[in-house]
Amino acid sequence: MEIIVDSLLTGAQQATGHVVIIDVFRAFTTAAVALANGASRITMVATVEEAIALRSRGVGHLCMGEVEGRAPPGFDFGNSPFAIQAVDFTDRSIIQRTSAGTQGIVAAARATRLYAASLVTAKATARALGCGAPERITLVAMGKSGLQRTDEDELCALHLRNLLEGRGGNPEAVRQVIQAGREAERFRDSVPPHLYPEDLGIALDIGRYDFAVRVVIEDGRPVARMQSA
Repeated sequence: MEIIVDSLLTGAQQATGHVVIIDVFRAFTTAAVALANGASRITMVATVEEAIALRSRGVGHLCMGEVEGRAPPGFDFGNSPFAIQAVDFTDRSIIQRTSAGTQGIVAAARATRLYAASLVTAKATARALGCGAPERITLVAMGKSGLQRTDEDELCALHLRNLLEGRGGNPEAVRQVIQAGREAERFRDSVPPHLYPEDLGIALDIGRYDFAVRVVIEDGRPVARMQSA
């Protein structure tokens, strides 16, 4: 099994094999919380306009996500896992648009199998990938807007690689390095509802969920669902 670690939107565009798109702060942490709270599926799109149009056509019940970190006008929820942690999404379908994570999912057209991952689903994602016995796995750390590398996504990719290669990893070390970095500071210095300090704690709860977020193409669009691992 060949494991490739790549980054940013260009990495997503060229990724092949079983592909994992990583967005820890906060898209795929938020997506995992929504699925854990009962959402039936999450359709991932590139633009705000597409999200709102799909909702109006009944493709999804709710729009969730951000532009420059903030929920755009007309969206039901932003990109905060803390803000939705008590929301009951049972049997509701969501349309998600973010500046990095969903862009990577849409761009990963060469993937033979596709996952959306963050630290909260890392262990389950590694197990799901291992069960498929793939020849190649590409881990793509999306970073900031898919253009600039960030500690949390790069370290999540390395943590996943350790798990895939049979090492247990060091979750506490991963948390400590991320907490010491620039991106983590934004949560401590933020003013809600742009960023909640509690978002950081949820995003760094490594292995919080015992499911992977599998993405399949349905009617030409990437759709994420919970996959038990």
